Amino acid sequence: MNRDYPLERVRNFGIIAHIDAGKTTTSERILYYTGMIHKIGEVHDGATTTDWMEQERERGITITAAAITCFWNPTYMRGLKGSDGKDDVSKKVRFNIIDTPGHIDFTVEVKRSLRVLDGAVVVFDGVAGVEPQSETNWRYADESNVPRLCFINKMDRMGASFEKSYQSILERLNKRAVRFQLPIGTESAHEGVVDLLKMKAYTFSGEKGINIDEKEIPADMLEDAKKYHAELVEKVVETDDEAMSKFLEGHEFTAEELKPIVRKAVIANKIFPVFTGSALKNIGVQLVLDAVVDYLPSPLDIPSVKGKNPDTGEEVVRHPSDTDPFCALAFKLQNDPFVGALTFFRVYSGTIEAGTYIYNARTGNKERLGRIVRLQADKREEVKKVYAGEIAAAVGLKDARTSDTFCDENSPIVLEAIKFMDPVVSLRIEPKTKGDQEKMGMALRKLTIEDPTFHVQSNQETGETLIAGVGELQLEIMVDRMKREFGVEATTGKPQVAYRETILGTAEAEHKYIKQTGGKGQYGHVKLNIKPMQPWPEGEKVPKNISRYDDFEFIDSIKGGVIPGEFIPAVEKGVHEAMARGIVAGYPMVNISCELTYGSYHDVDSSEIAYKIAASQAFQDAAKRARPVILEPIMKLEVLFPDKYMGDITGSISAKRGTIEEMTERGQAKVLHAKVPLSEMFGYTTALRSMTSGQGSATMEFDHYEVVPPNVEKEIVEKRK
Repeated sequence: MNRDYPLERVRNFGIIAHIDAGKTTTSERILYYTGMIHKIGEVHDGATTTDWMEQERERGITITAAAITCFWNPTYMRGLKGSDGKDDVSKKVRFNIIDTPGHIDFTVEVKRSLRVLDGAVVVFDGVAGVEPQSETNWRYADESNVPRLCFINKMDRMGASFEKSYQSILERLNKRAVRFQLPIGTESAHEGVVDLLKMKAYTFSGEKGINIDEKEIPADMLEDAKKYHAELVEKVVETDDEAMSKFLEGHEFTAEELKPIVRKAVIANKIFPVFTGSALKNIGVQLVLDAVVDYLPSPLDIPSVKGKNPDTGEEVVRHPSDTDPFCALAFKLQNDPFVGALTFFRVYSGTIEAGTYIYNARTGNKERLGRIVRLQADKREEVKKVYAGEIAAAVGLKDARTSDTFCDENSPIVLEAIKFMDPVVSLRIEPKTKGDQEKMGMALRKLTIEDPTFHVQSNQETGETLIAGVGELQLEIMVDRMKREFGVEATTGKPQVAYRETILGTAEAEHKYIKQTGGKGQYGHVKLNIKPMQPWPEGEKVPKNISRYDDFEFIDSIKGGVIPGEFIPAVEKGVHEAMARGIVAGYPMVNISCELTYGSYHDVDSSEIAYKIAASQAFQDAAKRARPVILEPIMKLEVLFPDKYMGDITGSISAKRGTIEEMTERGQAKVLHAKVPLSEMFGYTTALRSMTSGQGSATMEFDHYEVVPPNVEKEIVEKRK
């Protein structure tokens, strides 16, 4: 069985945006125009294809990333006939699309999707322009080096402004964004777009704008179009030395000459084309799809993936080819109510067939791959074989986790894991009945496997179960899913802040653990030096005696074997366990560098447990003298409100220990940007609605951890007693 689409005609891309910018509406148009659905569902009706979870349809938001496979014949190929007299579909392209959530609480979906996608269409609200989650998503795309197209949507909305939205992209995201279109009319007069590359106007007619009508540019827009066309040409040729030489010699470029230069520049992230329209009014979406074909990369255009050989640690490269050894990354797990556990994976090289065994580089085990499915949002199309550059899902894998590398057992490789943010908010949860207790444990296990930002902790002393995540809405959805999908009735406590602890100073401590019990005794002796962890100099190799993690560093500086090498990991483990218990109020400790400087051992009595206990005790002694403090999560807050409520809003932020950073305008409304402690923000949305007669809205995302003031620390410690 051969692949049905060559790699150069495959596009793996995501649709990303701030909440309510119109991503899902755009996705529905794409499905309609590509022939995957015959009736467009609207978000406000709760009838969209990609928002298929009950919670999504009730709230009108996207919660889980939905994968879609569809096929697009570029509009400029329409009407061309092949040798058989039928429409030539030789340029038809397979789209593997992921429609991602816009709400910050589900940002994990965006991050892991961008890791495996080759490109992205970033959707903006034509009234709001760049919003907080637009910036976060853009940053994730930068981290994964993903080429992007911009689509300024909702040009039919009252207050829409292409120019203001475009300027917000230049100011807040990237100076290399380039206008490729202008809107014809705005608000209720929005009727089409001007293509600045081709210098043509386009309007959309027929059922859901299915027909694209090419026209001359309206006379009142011609001057602006010429000006911006010249600007576009200049910015494009600047990215290519040969083109620049021709340009300086006076060569006038045609659209067809510019296209390959644009493509090369977009793939290299040298420019970000900006398109416009209104998905709801069926204006402009098909032209964005043409741009995806023309400018976003195929799997052949992106660099070959690099990983490490798990046995030797050497760098290994996999090329986007069916003949290279198999290599894929699991980027998402989902519990499907119809087929069970789904493991979404992106194939970087080689092929895999249903019925064969898949090797997991993390576990070192093989698992039978019974079924493979291709995704159409909530529908599944079974496939026998998946090729390099494709995205699919395995059904029923029992031991897969997010970030696992699947590979050829004879040519092992481990790809870099996807990094996720730690939880900042937690809830106490308990089952309503004894029957719910067992089901709750199973439900929580499945949900933590699905979402790496969702954590579960059990307090052995109190018997309490805590669930933790990145936001209140995420936890609310998880509790709701437990009830609907697993039949678990549970009660929850109030949201709690996930505080951390750290040290601001340095200290040294020594501890000997000696225990005699008649027979073989216990002996462990360590001397530790602790200090705040510092960033590692960029480009410098970490020495073998240093183990570095995101928030902890362990340095083995022992000379002359005063502690045998086999006991060193036990020392590190003892420190780690002590950090998890905290010093000030029992919260986990972070950002600490711990150096093992001295110790001793006993030929008979020394053991791993003795060194673990000695290290744990020494760490606690040192930490108490190293100026331990509590850290609290600080959130980046954006509040949108009518001007007349300015005093109330600023007063409320100051009362919550917030720092106002700037005030801007968006249409007729004011926008306040601030940094506020999370502990002060529970229930703020409700208070804001009341304060502004329902006219205000707020978005919030985690920014950083900061030392709490002494009076707040005292309160936190009192509550923990």
